[in-house]
Amino acid sequence: MKTILTAWAAGMLALAVPFTGAAQTNTPAGTTTTSSAGIFNGTKDFKTWSIGVNGGLLAPVAPTGGSNDFTKWKASAGYGAYVKWQILHSLGIRADYTGGKLQGDNSKELGDGEAPNRAYESFETSLKWSAALSAVVNVATINWLYKQNFVQIYVSAGAGLAGYSPKVTPANGNEMDYKPDGSIKELIIPIGAGLKFKLSDAVNLDLGYTMHYVDGDNLDGYNYGPNRDKYSYGYAGLEFSLGPTHKPQLAWNNPAKVMYDELLAQKTALQQELENTRSANTRLSADVDKLLKDSDGDGVSDFFDKCPGTAQGTKVDGSGCDLPRDTTPKVTVVKQVTEEDRRIVREAIQNLEFETGKSSIKPSSYASLNRVAELLKAKGFSLKLAGHTDNVGTEANNMRLSKDRAESVKQYLVDRGANPSRIEATGYGESQPIASNKTAAGRQKNRRVEFTLY
Repeated sequence: MKTILTAWAAGMLALAVPFTGAAQTNTPAGTTTTSSAGIFNGTKDFKTWSIGVNGGLLAPVAPTGGSNDFTKWKASAGYGAYVKWQILHSLGIRADYTGGKLQGDNSKELGDGEAPNRAYESFETSLKWSAALSAVVNVATINWLYKQNFVQIYVSAGAGLAGYSPKVTPANGNEMDYKPDGSIKELIIPIGAGLKFKLSDAVNLDLGYTMHYVDGDNLDGYNYGPNRDKYSYGYAGLEFSLGPTHKPQLAWNNPAKVMYDELLAQKTALQQELENTRSANTRLSADVDKLLKDSDGDGVSDFFDKCPGTAQGTKVDGSGCDLPRDTTPKVTVVKQVTEEDRRIVREAIQNLEFETGKSSIKPSSYASLNRVAELLKAKGFSLKLAGHTDNVGTEANNMRLSKDRAESVKQYLVDRGANPSRIEATGYGESQPIASNKTAAGRQKNRRVEFTLY
């Protein structure tokens, strides 16, 4: 039996450990404390510690297990105190202390109507102390529809140790100590229930009843039968919550109601935000329509149009008004090519020489080409360059070489400031000879770039 009770005590304490860890990890850092604490903010917004004092009646009996080894039990005064830590809305850990006196005798007749034939007439046990650690669970609340309840029903179970000194009185004898050399210490298992009323934010009325099962048959100083002894304590007392006055007690906070109110508030806020968004979208759509509307079709919206009613197709400026018309008469300037201009071009043609088989212009040609570039810049003439070769080599190579040489002359003139859009460079290869390719002199004449000024 002692092994079973020890295992029960270890199990009750083990059950409290995970709940304690869960309560510690639920508290987010860096949040502010308010009196209207929310369920998602952890326990730091609540008062979780409390102390209690009580007084009541002790009796060597329990509703589940009956009386001890004497046929009649008597109720005696008892007292107690406790410290409680509320780790969740419905779970707390409580350390209890209980003291008082237990009494009983064999004056009650047995079931057959005869006086019991027992070795002892009565007993009196001084319960010097009992200390227990229990888990306290709130199993029901009377005020379920409100955030802060005012009535609780709770149950408790745990384990502890009791120290007591029994005295027994033999039949027709003197009272004597059951254990003259000192007090007895035994493991106890307390199981209880109670009803708690909230008197204020700091004080609760606590009405409870706890049965204590002793791991021994020596509470009344007499070992009679196989059952272990037990005692019960019915009490009334006051519980005082510890902590700042603006914080509510965690045990009285109704998590379901708080959750409902928070979700309702979130729903209302979301509905308001949605309505605000719809209103903003309506205003935005109206503003967009206003910005895009163009009644006269001139490409400028009515919002910016300073000249509404412009005829369709009329060119307007950014404000929607007609663009100013240029009434200045146009003067056509006819450019004439003079004999001097032709002479400059002829000299450039006569002096133009390329590296053999290449499109690179020899430096001896630069001076006359510079005069052509100045002429083009000064008078804005256009120039057509036509490249030609002799028939030495393949036709494809000659076509490429003639085109490259014409382009080379164009690039030279452009580098000296001539307008590239007024210069056309074309290659004709060996297709347009001006002399016979059978002689060196004829081939020399055919290797040329013709300049046409206009």
